[in-house]
Amino acid sequence: LEELKNSKMKNGQTVDENLVALIAKIGEKITIGKSKTIENASGVNNHYLHTVVQDNVAKLAVLVSLETNENSEAVKTFSKQLSMHIAASNPLALESNLIDQAIIDKEQELVTEELKNSGKPEEIAKKISSGKMNKFKEENALLTQAWVMEPKKKVKDILKELSIADLKIKEFYRIKIGE
Repeated sequence: LEELKNSKMKNGQTVDENLVALIAKIGEKITIGKSKTIENASGVNNHYLHTVVQDNVAKLAVLVSLETNENSEAVKTFSKQLSMHIAASNPLALESNLIDQAIIDKEQELVTEELKNSGKPEEIAKKISSGKMNKFKEENALLTQAWVMEPKKKVKDILKELSIADLKIKEFYRIKIGE
């Protein structure tokens, strides 16, 4: 975090100096709890700020990194829309197999407990549990989420429709105040 605090922002001041100024302006204690750097010199990076408090300060921020050799308007538009999608949909990972196992285990626990109290036969409860877990993974993996701007399609479908052979979502990061 020290490296972040000492880095210069567009206004020429350090992050720490801007933080002190913002604290003085709004009268609230502000601390930097998390930071993320995305390095992608050959692709397209984008950020989206939601509920902006001040220039470059928001209650919710998203960083997106795309791998591609193309820097067209279509790629830039997709990058911006994808950032907004991530802000709204809060995916846990790019693909379902990348969702943290602790989160999967916790969800499985909740589903098992819910079904235990339902009185359904064990065989049926197992099938329901499997279906619920598959749905949970689908809804929380970015590529299989319903696209916010066209809910009948998934993010991976929109990616294919762009017809850009080397376009891939490299990584994303979503951070919200209080999380």
